[in-house]
Amino acid sequence: PEERLAAYRADITYGTNSEFGFDYLRDNMAVSVEHLVQRGHSYCIVDEVDSILIDEARTPLIISGPSDDNVDMYTLSDRTARQLKEGRDFEKDEKERNVSMTEAGIARCEEILKMPDLFSDAAHSDLAHRIVQSLKARMLFQRDIHYVVKDGEIVIVDEFTGRLMVGRRYSDGLHQAIEAKEGVKVGRESQTLATITLQNYFRMYRKLAGMTGTAATEAEEFKVIYGLEVVVIPTNMDMIRVDHPDAIYRTVTEKFAAVADEIQESHKEGCPVLVGTASIESSERLSKLLKARKIPHQVLNAKHHEREAQIVAQAGHLGAVTVATNMAGRGTDILLGGNPEYLAKEAMRTQKADPSREEEVLNGLLEKFREQCRQERDKVRELGGLKILGTERHEARRIDNQLRGRAGRQGDTGSSRFYLSLEDDLLRLFGSERIQGVMERLGMEEGESIEHPLLTKAIASAQKKVEELHFDIRKQLLAYDNVMNRQREAVYAEREHILSDGNIMNHAWDVIDGVVEDVLDRYFPEEEEADPARARSRLKSLFGPGLDPFLEGVDNPRDMLLHKEDLKNEIRGRFQEKVKTLGEEESGALMRFLILHTLDNGWKDHLLAMDELRRGIGLRAIGQKDPLLEYQFESYNLFQEMMERVRESVAELAFRVRVASERGGRSSGDIRESREFILPFGPPAEAPPLPVAVGEGPRQPLRKGPRVGRNDPCPCGSGKKYKHCCGAAR
Repeated sequence: PEERLAAYRADITYGTNSEFGFDYLRDNMAVSVEHLVQRGHSYCIVDEVDSILIDEARTPLIISGPSDDNVDMYTLSDRTARQLKEGRDFEKDEKERNVSMTEAGIARCEEILKMPDLFSDAAHSDLAHRIVQSLKARMLFQRDIHYVVKDGEIVIVDEFTGRLMVGRRYSDGLHQAIEAKEGVKVGRESQTLATITLQNYFRMYRKLAGMTGTAATEAEEFKVIYGLEVVVIPTNMDMIRVDHPDAIYRTVTEKFAAVADEIQESHKEGCPVLVGTASIESSERLSKLLKARKIPHQVLNAKHHEREAQIVAQAGHLGAVTVATNMAGRGTDILLGGNPEYLAKEAMRTQKADPSREEEVLNGLLEKFREQCRQERDKVRELGGLKILGTERHEARRIDNQLRGRAGRQGDTGSSRFYLSLEDDLLRLFGSERIQGVMERLGMEEGESIEHPLLTKAIASAQKKVEELHFDIRKQLLAYDNVMNRQREAVYAEREHILSDGNIMNHAWDVIDGVVEDVLDRYFPEEEEADPARARSRLKSLFGPGLDPFLEGVDNPRDMLLHKEDLKNEIRGRFQEKVKTLGEEESGALMRFLILHTLDNGWKDHLLAMDELRRGIGLRAIGQKDPLLEYQFESYNLFQEMMERVRESVAELAFRVRVASERGGRSSGDIRESREFILPFGPPAEAPPLPVAVGEGPRQPLRKGPRVGRNDPCPCGSGKKYKHCCGAAR
């Protein structure tokens, strides 16, 4: 925390997007002001902004704790999923990446598990959900494409960068389903303690900017989601790279054979080649072909990432062949002729130079390799520069442009071409059937390709369809997440107020006063029959016995108003007596702890309830209802109920808690050292574990003014009572 605090105190703080997001979440789980590290969100400049704000926009940052779920159920659901047949028992939608059960499939599952009403009985909903997740794991997620198995664990592969995402897990039980599928140890499902999407995190900054070489194709999304204009900056030197039309083959086998032929020809000439593949599986398949032809090459993918610097440094070397996933496609400079600095450092490692002459030897090696690389660079330029070969079009044009952008940098020569087949996912799912029709009418033989600018345009159009689909998905997710975001902001603002409030006892009394109001409003409604017996019972459970005389003979709202202040004064007196017994300082620490602890537990349970609501809300469309409107309505009710439970729990604990002093002559300067809070329901739960993952300036002053009563009209002008509007989070 000290290092992070010092970093955030600086005028400029440099870091990764996920760490900034996790620090924000950790700040909003802190139990004292001293543990806060961030100091507001003023101005953020994002490098490779399209990768962070678009490619990773759907990825939520989650701090989680262990759940009590039975992991054996995933093994059971995987065994069940193995016995189901596609088409008869379930249907898969690769475009939407979804699986849906048929009536026959539901009956088959019930037969296998001997559980009638498996998919209709709420008691079995968890198992039914896990079976669907197991089907997704089997039908939509492939090893060495979407994930790898490393050291007995499932590690996700980033579909945009090709890198391993160590420490990240699929949510909603999908990761456990993949673990069961691969036969590795199934991890416990986790419960979310705090979460935020990168979209909403970066939208908190008052000013937001970024840089990338490939934002032009996503200009509309930057404008709609973030309110950012995309400005294209002219290149420093003229672009002379030659981008050839795509070469389209009938099958994947023909395509890879053609790529291998092109690599072999280029290698003979001495032209460096960088081959971009869409997956680890494709890179290893091509590597086998090159080994069979005895073509020396380097493979760069998530399995061999530790040699990335070395491989990239020498990818522009004369005759070099590099096969890489798109992890080599972003933010890397490939120098034609090789990198002299890297070659000199490698040579230094193999030489045993006198330590006193290290600098002299290094300078000599640098001079030697600079001359060598300069000569090679001239030869490579004569041969046409770095040749980029893409083995598949990605779903986003930006990723292809990133790969192309490795050649022709700073005025260098270079060329690019993509090799495709009709069996590629993009053309199979989104490509026009006319492409296949044209190839069939031409009567193309095996191994022949078709190249034409019109076909390249048709493929770009297919990519645009995918981009539009993903944009719509991100917009829809943002609409749902905005609902949660407003609730998150309310809870976190309340937490910040509690942490920084110098007079926490006033806040505590506001909570207790609000609970009294809520109980009386609930059991003495203006237009319904009053229930004084239940009111007395609830007040007794909250504040203890002895309050019945204050509601004696009260059976309607009008009579209740006459006795309300006397009742409040009695409860306030009891509260002040409790404060006097404990001491002002210790009472303040106690109330701050109680409110934060109860609010955090309530928020954790609320996140779980919201996940369950979100999972099933789409079914409302069957009843001709808008799922988003239904989600907004239901989530508002859940939030109101959660805040009411939190307030009542705080009030109840405040009147029941007692403090036991430790024996010995210790000072009472620190309440955590000298006293132990004894809660009526057992000791407080342990602090939630923080993920092993991944400067405090002047704080904004609290606004001061006349206090708004809970039953006063809300100052926002809605016409509602304050407690039912802006005061709902208080």
